[in-house]
Amino acid sequence: MTPLITVVPPEGLLLFDPDCGFCTVCARWLSRRHARVVVRPLPAADAGALGVDGARALREVPLVSGDGSVVWGAEAISGALASCPWPWRWAGWVIASSPVKPLAGRVYAWVARNRHRFPGGTDACRI
Repeated sequence: MTPLITVVPPEGLLLFDPDCGFCTVCARWLSRRHARVVVRPLPAADAGALGVDGARALREVPLVSGDGSVVWGAEAISGALASCPWPWRWAGWVIASSPVKPLAGRVYAWVARNRHRFPGGTDACRI
C-alpha cells in the first residue's frame, strides 16, 4: 500500500477527484503539459494533514503551494497552468490577472456544475 502524501512538494500539489471522469481527463491533460506542480488523485493525499477540506475538494480542485497555502477552483487551475512551459504559463497568468480573475471564477463554477456533461464526464461527476 502506497503511503498517503502528507508533505507538499516544493512545486505544489494539485489534487483532483478520481471518481470524476472529466476531472481525471483534465488532470492527465495537465500532466502532459509538463506542469511543475505534482498532480495526484485526492485519495493519494492526507487532505487533513495538508490543510485541504476533503469535502470541498470533491467539488472544487485545490492547489496546495509549497508554503502550505491552499487555493481553490479557477485560482488553482491558474496556478497549475502557470507552472507549465509556454504558452500554458501565459494562460495561467491571464486567468490570474485582475480583469479576467472574476470571470474565470464564474466560468470555473459553471464548468464544475456541468462537468458530468463534458467529455469524459459521467454521473459520478455530478456535484
